[in-house]
Amino acid sequence: MMTCVFIQIRCKPGTTYKVANAIVLREIHSEMYSISGEFDLLLKLYIPSDEDVGMFINDNLLDIEFIERTVTTLTFKAF
Repeated sequence: MMTCVFIQIRCKPGTTYKVANAIVLREIHSEMYSISGEFDLLLKLYIPSDEDVGMFINDNLLDIEFIERTVTTLTFKAF
């Protein structure tokens, strides 16, 4: 079983493509979109259920240069 999470990412101005390319190279996402508003990117990740969500995100995403802020939304059983 996997845990589906959505992560909104705010990048330092002018670096969105650099951040997106770094994420693509890590092959950790299911989907990635450029979005409007307060954040620049939206990721959909599936995290193995035996992994700690916070540690997975910290170890695999948050060390990418030029990420200023993230907001993570956990999902639960679909109806």
